[in-house]
Amino acid sequence: MDGKELTEALHSGRRIFGTLVISTSPKWVEVMRGLDIDCVFIDTEHIPMDWNELGWMCHTYRGLGFAPIVRIAKPDPFWACRVLDMGAAGVVAAYIETAEQVRALRGAVKLRPLKGKRLDDLLSGRSKLEGDFAEYIRKFNEGHVLFVNIESVPGVEALDEILAVEDLDGILIGPHDLSCSLGVPEQYDHPLFDETVRRIAEKARAKGIGVGIHNLPRVDQEIRVGKAGVNMILRLADMTLFARGLNEDLNKIRAGLGDKKAARELKDTVI
Repeated sequence: MDGKELTEALHSGRRIFGTLVISTSPKWVEVMRGLDIDCVFIDTEHIPMDWNELGWMCHTYRGLGFAPIVRIAKPDPFWACRVLDMGAAGVVAAYIETAEQVRALRGAVKLRPLKGKRLDDLLSGRSKLEGDFAEYIRKFNEGHVLFVNIESVPGVEALDEILAVEDLDGILIGPHDLSCSLGVPEQYDHPLFDETVRRIAEKARAKGIGVGIHNLPRVDQEIRVGKAGVNMILRLADMTLFARGLNEDLNKIRAGLGDKKAARELKDTVI
């Protein structure tokens, strides 16, 4: 899936599947190659990563047919431009709470190479694109996908205004931060969390905008939100799946050998 296909899938409501990848090892590509997924989520908010590593990962996953979606730590248009230059198909800005933040990102993701006063006038509505130049801008940015993280009560309260921003492709729910903002930390089965996710999904889909979620702990929780209208599932992360799988296998081996050692309880890394 490339950026154009990802955009079309988000708006149409087609289900999209991916995972968060933090490994920068070239050998990891051999593991990923055979997976039946559409995209990879690469997080630069919580994961230390230099620009060369990011560029390598984006172009490699593009080559495998997985759209690379990169999260930046704040709604900074310059950071958004830079990750697109590194090969990202989609940009996610963390912890969005205002429509103004989304408009600034729109300029970076959807209206390049416009900058300065001309871009400001366009974003404010004082001018508009017309004719051949409008078509040039559309073609130039075709395949650039704009997401925003909704992960707080103020973000949910501003959702109508955020969804009204032109060229927004997807809402990505951050379950950990959202649950904390709601006052029910990591209680992903809590009625308040469930109702909030459903409200976000309903409003986004009504506008023809995709809605995704990342890093819910359990498969049944992913299925529940999928049935509620979330059409992009980013299942855990490579490090979490590795730790879970290894722990499960070692516990089976210990049990088979009669080892009485108690299983160590794992806690997923929050991302």
